[in-house]
Amino acid sequence: MGKEELMKRLERRIKGCQKCPLGQLRTNAVPGAGSYDAEVMFVGEAPGYWEDQKGLPFVGRAGKVLDELLGAIGLSREEVYITNIVKCRPPENRDPTEDEIKACSPYLDRQIDIIRPKVIVPLGRYSMGYILRKFGFEPEPISKIHGKTFEAHTLFGKIVIMPMYHPAAALYKPPLREELKKDFEKLKEVIKSDK
Repeated sequence: MGKEELMKRLERRIKGCQKCPLGQLRTNAVPGAGSYDAEVMFVGEAPGYWEDQKGLPFVGRAGKVLDELLGAIGLSREEVYITNIVKCRPPENRDPTEDEIKACSPYLDRQIDIIRPKVIVPLGRYSMGYILRKFGFEPEPISKIHGKTFEAHTLFGKIVIMPMYHPAAALYKPPLREELKKDFEKLKEVIKSDK
């Protein structure tokens, strides 16, 4: 079975999921979007209002910031894969709970197994914490480790993990936009060196 078929099957499961109370509250589950052959996978925390309305990741104001950052290093959404740890919107855009992450993270694990990205970029502290622990690293505050690289070895090869601030943070704290731009420039170098 090819990647596309595996991902479509997984997306159907996510859209019908009721493993936690968020399944009752959502308008749409948000499995993810982009290339199933992506070398770079971005992992946010959870869908917000517009994501819940449209069933697509990063389509609100934070998504516009992400689009700008991608464009600045010559990438488009179609070339990368964008998803979240939690696939349904928490009420009032609150942070995802441990239970919600636990219920939903097997979907993310499966997406990583199918896509087999070379680089994973966790956006924000919750996705950073989950991804780093999953690959055997001890998370530190995101202010200390954003833009740093961690090398994980998996059954399908090396993955570089590069935590970054969530694009939404740039909306509330404009100085973080500069940090994000610098981190994306580093990401561009990591992608190049991996070719």
